[in-house]
Amino acid sequence: MRVTIFMPVMNEEQGCEKIIPQIKKEWYDQMIVVDNNSKDKTVEVCKNLGAEVISQKGKGLNAAYREVWPLITGDIVITFSPDGNSVPEKIPELIEKMKEGYDMVIASRYKDDAKSYDDTILTGFGNWIFTKSINLFHKANYTDAMVMFRAYKKDIWYELNMDNFMSNYGIYEKLFFTEIGIEPLLSIRCAKKKLKTSEIPADEPKRYGGRSKLQIIRWGLAYYSQVLVEIFFNNFKKK
Repeated sequence: MRVTIFMPVMNEEQGCEKIIPQIKKEWYDQMIVVDNNSKDKTVEVCKNLGAEVISQKGKGLNAAYREVWPLITGDIVITFSPDGNSVPEKIPELIEKMKEGYDMVIASRYKDDAKSYDDTILTGFGNWIFTKSINLFHKANYTDAMVMFRAYKKDIWYELNMDNFMSNYGIYEKLFFTEIGIEPLLSIRCAKKKLKTSEIPADEPKRYGGRSKLQIIRWGLAYYSQVLVEIFFNNFKKK
């Protein structure tokens, strides 16, 4: 089972410099960074630390995923935030859990005694309401449907039709004047497809440096629209 660690970045020089050296080389076969036009030394730092770096062409976080997927060589992908929010020591635990036969394993900030130290009252409530809504409408059992830090099989990206820009992301971005990520939709479609998923508890520390890119109101409207629209439509790849 080959492992790719994928990190989308933008102006994360301080976090990358501190976090990437904590990711042991025996944990992965490929480390790939997609840089979204960083103005600091993020690209230089990542290259010096041995990561493969590509420059993002499209706008938004989902563009980083869509552009990197054809370059991924691993059987499983671990999506990881090098800004300090993701804990490197949890990577081997994610891998071991995937070896049990799961399609996706989430590093949950709210499972058991895990805690997010980066949450505000508003973001904590938002994560709770989105996760509860996904569980209710899509018959899932997540404690954290929103977090980036997770492992999943490379092939489910295409199986769940996650690479279709307009129907998955573009329509919501145009309606709400924002740019959205992929995690809520991935969680929803794994549940709808009845894939085998699990979670491990993983704290979320506060981020290092940089600036939070959250657009709480617009993201909230876009993501909740996804939750509701996905009740009525199946956008899976035809076999």
